[in-house]
Amino acid sequence: MIEHHLDIPTQAGAMNTFVTHPEENGPFPVVLFYMDAPGKREELHDMARRIATTGYVVILPNLYYRKTREFVWDRSEESMKAMFDMTKHLSLELIMEDTKCLLDFVAAFPAADASRIGAVGYCMSGPFVFKAASRYPDQIACAASIYGANLLTQRSDSPHLDAHLIKGEIYFACAEIDHFAPTDVINALEKHLDSCDINYRLEWYPGAEHGFAFPGRGAIYHKPSAERHWERLHDLFERNLKPNR
Repeated sequence: MIEHHLDIPTQAGAMNTFVTHPEENGPFPVVLFYMDAPGKREELHDMARRIATTGYVVILPNLYYRKTREFVWDRSEESMKAMFDMTKHLSLELIMEDTKCLLDFVAAFPAADASRIGAVGYCMSGPFVFKAASRYPDQIACAASIYGANLLTQRSDSPHLDAHLIKGEIYFACAEIDHFAPTDVINALEKHLDSCDINYRLEWYPGAEHGFAFPGRGAIYHKPSAERHWERLHDLFERNLKPNR
């Protein structure tokens, strides 16, 4: 496997990014990996590697680059407050600007086949991939929101409002125990998606809590659900990004 730590230029500065892909038989389809609120870290690098080993260029940017090149989260009360403060400067429009820079980057990256792009986002990034799939429908062939928060809100920029523009396949993994994405909100989302005539799947993970896919999350990590989410991701990417293989 090949790994790079690269700075991708944006209008707001250098977005430090982890990029990994196999050594041979490229170019490879692309997976954009959007971090959760605790930030870009080695745990996510490992998850990116797990995807990349099956034949993808995986792009994991630091979405906090406007504030810091590295955010350190240790689960303390002080760190939790700093994390939530850090998330406040992000917006869907800023992330869409960053996504355009990522798409421009992979279009020129020799190991990448930019005609085949998927995306996955965890927690705060669920709405980011949801929005990206509708903002760039001709480029993003599939996307997965894993226990995404704020997928349906009362705000004028709520990502669900543009769901009808999605052309690719989209998957939503929803934890049964999740105060960031309550059952009534997810049920309303599902009802809205049904009216949009798009290719989607929304799946509940019984007994799982928000954050269940991260091994570093202690008792919240739920291995059966984590492995199911990996199965769904690999199937989604294989089906949409490697149709002729």
